[in-house]
Amino acid sequence: MQDNATEVTAAGIARLAGVGRAAVSNWRRRHADFPKPVGGTETSPSFALAEVERWLRHQGKLAEVPLRERVWQQLAGHPEGPATALIHAGCVLLLIQDRPTVWLDVAAGSDERLAAMLPGELEPVIVARFGGAGRRRGGASGASGASGTGGTGGAGGVGGAVRAASVNPPWGVNGPWAVNSSAAGDRPAASNTSAASNTPAAVNGPPPVNTPTAVNSPAPVHNPAPVHAPAAVNTPGTANTQAAVNTPATVNPPPAVNTTPAVHTPTGPELLPSAPLLRGAAELAAEMGARQTFEFLLGRHLDANPRQYTLTPAELADLMARLAGPARIVLDPACGTGALPRAVDPRPDQEFHLQDSAPELAAFTALRLALHSGAAVRAAVGDTLRADAHPGLRADAVLCHPPFNERNWGHDELAYDPRWEYGFPARTESELAWVQHALARLKEGGTAVLLMPPATASRRSGRRIRADLLRRGALRAVIALPVGAAPPHSIQLHLWVLRRPGTAPAAPEVLLVDTGQYAGEGRGGPDWRAVRDAVAEAWSAFDRAGTLRERPGLARSMPVIDLLDDDVDLAPARHLPPPAAAEGAEALAAVRERLGETLRLTGDLTPPPVTPAHTARWPLTTIGELARGGALVMRSSTNTAHARVPGAPATDSPPARVPVLTDHDVLSGAAPTGALPEGDEETVLTEPGDVVVPVLGGGAMARVIDDATGGAALGRNLVLLRPDPTALDAWFLAGFLRGTANNRQASSYASTATRLDVRRLQLPRLALNEQRRYGARFRALDEFERALRRANRTGEQLVRGMYDGLTDGTVAPD
Repeated sequence: MQDNATEVTAAGIARLAGVGRAAVSNWRRRHADFPKPVGGTETSPSFALAEVERWLRHQGKLAEVPLRERVWQQLAGHPEGPATALIHAGCVLLLIQDRPTVWLDVAAGSDERLAAMLPGELEPVIVARFGGAGRRRGGASGASGASGTGGTGGAGGVGGAVRAASVNPPWGVNGPWAVNSSAAGDRPAASNTSAASNTPAAVNGPPPVNTPTAVNSPAPVHNPAPVHAPAAVNTPGTANTQAAVNTPATVNPPPAVNTTPAVHTPTGPELLPSAPLLRGAAELAAEMGARQTFEFLLGRHLDANPRQYTLTPAELADLMARLAGPARIVLDPACGTGALPRAVDPRPDQEFHLQDSAPELAAFTALRLALHSGAAVRAAVGDTLRADAHPGLRADAVLCHPPFNERNWGHDELAYDPRWEYGFPARTESELAWVQHALARLKEGGTAVLLMPPATASRRSGRRIRADLLRRGALRAVIALPVGAAPPHSIQLHLWVLRRPGTAPAAPEVLLVDTGQYAGEGRGGPDWRAVRDAVAEAWSAFDRAGTLRERPGLARSMPVIDLLDDDVDLAPARHLPPPAAAEGAEALAAVRERLGETLRLTGDLTPPPVTPAHTARWPLTTIGELARGGALVMRSSTNTAHARVPGAPATDSPPARVPVLTDHDVLSGAAPTGALPEGDEETVLTEPGDVVVPVLGGGAMARVIDDATGGAALGRNLVLLRPDPTALDAWFLAGFLRGTANNRQASSYASTATRLDVRRLQLPRLALNEQRRYGARFRALDEFERALRRANRTGEQLVRGMYDGLTDGTVAPD
């Protein structure tokens, strides 16, 4: 199988050759032998990757395609789409990690031989890591006697979350795929079983289809809430069933859960187009490890499709996992790309139970976790609220970032669902449905942490459910995050911490925390370290003692009875006094003193009067020419080799966390506030003396990296210039790059954005001594600019505090 099926766009060609897209357009016009388009559209054509590589080498524009780029382009141009290609690559990387010698044998022959042999070798790996059987079948599975539900396959179905058809599988929880067995336990409905038990379904109705023994007597109920579908009405008679609560007198047994396992063993024909990609991924895994290879490819895929996926920031995932505490059995019912379960601290015999309505996301997460640890991974595809894949689960912890503001969440179908212990959610309250689903899947005393929109804490349509959550002690804390913590970035999202009530009396107080004061400026993101420390300290103290002494503007515990008014508004901001009101005039006096010191420093740093000079006519050069001549190195976070964190071992372990310098940090002069993108994308680390330039936004800005910022990772939309100190002064370089006319001539303009081509920025050709003269003046201007920023921030703090103090009575008008 040749690689010609893999296609690449003009942007991909530019990335391979290290040029701009305009250069690719010029090559197409000027060179008659440039490869012809093989797909795409007239305005966005695609080309055969193999032909492009040959042409670039023949023209001397590319000695060798970097392995990372070759593998990525093979994945991005896969004929079945990048998601399918990434899943195939993940399965093979799992095989390489678990059974490396098997892969060497399979890969020794042709692509056809590889595709024919690979399914048989993948099968035992998928079964061992994900449970059940890995092949996709529609009928009976064979010796185990298990068959698929519908056409998806049960224990004979497909991999990522398939459970074996046994009463007590090794991970301790029976699942919806244990069908057509001699004893199917904890299933929502009996199907092809000789004894259907452990279900709260009605038991005096007609016998299940294909059941040898009709069940006409009350069955023992061992699971109080395993059914996630509405009970049908008009069945003759029911007895002793939870589904009959608040329903007509007769109900049918609930239907079988309609879920699909997340990962299956691909067939030979499915794998054949992926053969070049799989060989490249294996080669890349030999360099950087199987886990890192999958993280790299996943990160690239997510980065290439930013509007398709809603990601949970790594810092937020860490905070949620920390609030949930140590857990052996973890459930994420809306797993997305797996940020939340990946943040959980590993433990012996750990189990991850996952579900997502998007098939590719469930598969990505299952493969990601399997490559990340040796824990049991049980993942399924399906609508969690309508068709729960884990009805019998009792987890130690539930972590969830649910979809927000869904109207079509199953309101009409799920009216009598036993999960609604705290009230039936209104159509507009999908988030409260997720809250109750999480509580229903917890063991007694287990903890759930959910990311919620702020409106859920105060909408009148949800006040009765909120009140019952408080009365019964299920809701333990509401934590308001800073603006920009997660999408949507314009509002303060909340974390709800819940605990399944036990037999002990309900807790009399609930914790309210507001970390809004730690919001960053603009798009810089919050101060995650401060958020984590403040929340962890408040939660640990409250969880230990059941109460918390008020921390003005930050946290307090409130008696539940005080919140049970007509609104049951749980928004922390409503119940926490602002810091200025609590600290009073003393704090404002300290702010005023700091402002005075900053203004005095600003006066000292004010530039002296300018000296008129004749317009200089220097010989000019460009950044591109300097880079080609070796006077500087130009790098960005999207086209460089992976940079290890200094001191990190060259192993398959995750890289150390490093702060990320974002484009907003450069524009605002702030410390690094970003986080590495999900997927462990390749990283460029800054060094003191580097010059960093934003390429979007149209502002003339360049920043010299100092000792405090050195070591931070380079963020997106930034270009790093590393000058040779024997040829270029860093401050001279940064100063001239900030010239307005210089930026204007090097910028291109689109309908909605301005992009800077750093290669076209110009510098005068000056001797090193003369460069240092200019550099010293530019450095002094930078210090003056920083002082102005500090004065502005401190002045705003003083003004805001004065308004608050005067209006709440803590500051006298005279």
